[in-house]
Amino acid sequence: MESAVLKIEDFSAFFGENQILKEINLSIPQKRITAIMGPSGCGKTTLIRCVNRMHELIPDARVSGKIFLDGEDIYATDPIIVRRQIGMVFQKPNPFPMMSIYDNVIAGYNLNGIKLTKGEEEKIVQGSLKKAALWEEVKESLHRRGTFLSGGQQQRLCIARALAMGPAILLLDEPTSALDPKATSHIEELIVQLKDTVSIILVTHNMAQAARVSDFAAFVYLGELIEFGPSGTMFTAPRDKRTEAYLTGKFG
Repeated sequence: MESAVLKIEDFSAFFGENQILKEINLSIPQKRITAIMGPSGCGKTTLIRCVNRMHELIPDARVSGKIFLDGEDIYATDPIIVRRQIGMVFQKPNPFPMMSIYDNVIAGYNLNGIKLTKGEEEKIVQGSLKKAALWEEVKESLHRRGTFLSGGQQQRLCIARALAMGPAILLLDEPTSALDPKATSHIEELIVQLKDTVSIILVTHNMAQAARVSDFAAFVYLGELIEFGPSGTMFTAPRDKRTEAYLTGKFG
């Protein structure tokens, strides 16, 4: 196994009495794209919400087990620091509607009370928008609201906002499900470029997308991790009958 940036050990998640994740053990490789696949309601989104400690914002939510980021237990770390190190982009593009493109990118710094000089701000904004392949399209309109952008551009702005904090991991929760095929293709190309600088966990129910962009794939079913391994192997020779049934469209 390649060196792991994130280790999930005997991890379970609950809403009240309802167990959503069951004893998950998973190592996420560094600077690779790991796709988490499975039918709706199987626990994929809950898993990544636990990875950046958003799960606990829900009343009655609790977890057991451990998650380590570069050897540090994230549940023994201030959640605000965890969320800086583990950025998240959601299904539906969600730029802050009252903020300009510029302010959206540096929102994490302002919300965390981290003071930057004007020069530092400009460097972070430009660098993050370049990483998100958006700079050339918006450099003349940085002080317009982010909501005037197209859906695909808004999603790249959300990716820039997450990258601005310099995270070790970027969580993408079905980032193209609200986008048209052309915008989807742009985001997929971007994801592949980004793995040079950040480890990516991509939740998707789109198997073709997982096959196109991921290096590793995990199949989650009814809250259990059924199978994990190199994507090429999983898509061509899955070890578990349930994985095979899912990949061939028998359920999901």
